[in-house]
Amino acid sequence: MNINLPNFNVKNLVKEAGSTISRVVQLTEEKLGTTERTEYDLHFQNLAERADVTKSWTEKIVRDTESVLIPNPQNRVEDFIFEKIEKTKPKRLSNLEHLALDMIEAGGDFGQDMAYGQALIKVGQAEQKLGQCEHDFIATSGICFTQPLRKFLDGEMKTISKERGILETKRLDLDACKNRVKKARSMLGQQSAERDLRVAQAEFDRQSEITKLLLDGISTSQASHLRHLHAFVQAQVRYYKQCGDVMEQLQRELANLGGPTPYIPLDVNEAGGAGNKSNTSGGSSGRGSNNNSNNQATAGQPINVNTDQMQRARVLCSYDAKDHTELNLSANEVIFVTECSPVNEDYMYGKQGLMKGLVPRAFVEMLDEQDIAF
Repeated sequence: MNINLPNFNVKNLVKEAGSTISRVVQLTEEKLGTTERTEYDLHFQNLAERADVTKSWTEKIVRDTESVLIPNPQNRVEDFIFEKIEKTKPKRLSNLEHLALDMIEAGGDFGQDMAYGQALIKVGQAEQKLGQCEHDFIATSGICFTQPLRKFLDGEMKTISKERGILETKRLDLDACKNRVKKARSMLGQQSAERDLRVAQAEFDRQSEITKLLLDGISTSQASHLRHLHAFVQAQVRYYKQCGDVMEQLQRELANLGGPTPYIPLDVNEAGGAGNKSNTSGGSSGRGSNNNSNNQATAGQPINVNTDQMQRARVLCSYDAKDHTELNLSANEVIFVTECSPVNEDYMYGKQGLMKGLVPRAFVEMLDEQDIAF
């Protein structure tokens, strides 16, 4: 029975093992400070430090951006694998699109002739549009931002790391030659050691210049990264603008549906709360008269009330709104309120999150800042 054994070169194995052991001994002596060590010049150290910082922060930025674009870590891993094997990434529905499909299906089951069913379908269709906007934003951001940064990490930074590793090997060889020159006892040994030292010094200097040129190129790379960052911001601006247009159109469509509780579009200029300014509406806010107040919004019209003087107030007891111009209140919740214009004896104008409307004055108690408990 013939067995083919691997053809090992014992001399090479012994030589490599001896070289590894000598490297370990040399590095240990450098750590202990018992042997001479060639130091890199200050300019090189600054370049190397900047390269390390650039690599570290670029990796974090890429990782965080991908987490924002694709929150599901399993999907990110799946996309990474398909990218490495050069296969087309799977097309998957986003959470918005899943929500859209369920809303549209529910609206159909509830009845398209019912106000709630119609509203569900309208909102579902808008969510589908938002989902498509999200897909476009993710694709654009990948092309203009994350992919170029990852290409930089996989290309230039890996090359720099490789050349720095070679330079460190050349430095160790140079220091070893210096030690041999010091320990040479014969004239012949001295000459041989000095010749090896000159060769090692030349190789170290040449590799040092190569590595410096690569490190200097990081400035050019950062200028390129700045352009990619600007493109990413433009993609975000376009994405949020598209989403805003979709939601504004949805608000108009919901307001036109009517129904028992008509939808009141939110005035986004007032959504920020008490710090935002808006025009004060005139007219009476009386509840017992037949005159409609300008503070009471009609269907399809945004509420316009001066919110400069809004203050916090605690709801004393629960209250069910009588119509769409009032807010539903829960006991002990804290809301924002302000006086109607002109002042109404029975009602105040309230803001409850994004909801706005009239609240009975008797159901709320004004709070001082020190009385607020969250």
